Amino acid sequence: MLLLDEIAGGLTEAETHELIDEIRQVKASGITVIWIEHVMHALLAVADRLLVINFGSKIAEGAPATVLENAEVRRVYLGLEA
Repeated sequence: MLLLDEIAGGLTEAETHELIDEIRQVKASGITVIWIEHVMHALLAVADRLLVINFGSKIAEGAPATVLENAEVRRVYLGLEA
């Protein structure tokens, strides 16, 4: 298992693409990756499943596309109206 916490923050776009490639290779080798991240495009390029927590409470869990449609996720993390 590999635990990652906000590792894409501050990276250039090129560095972010390299990071995504590295994490994909780790996943392909059979290692489980748990990644806490706010750089959404990087996370979504790799994640099979999302768990969204707000102030310690789970607000959504599941496939990325489904989670991103959740009204509370859109409001809390994306700053969008439902």
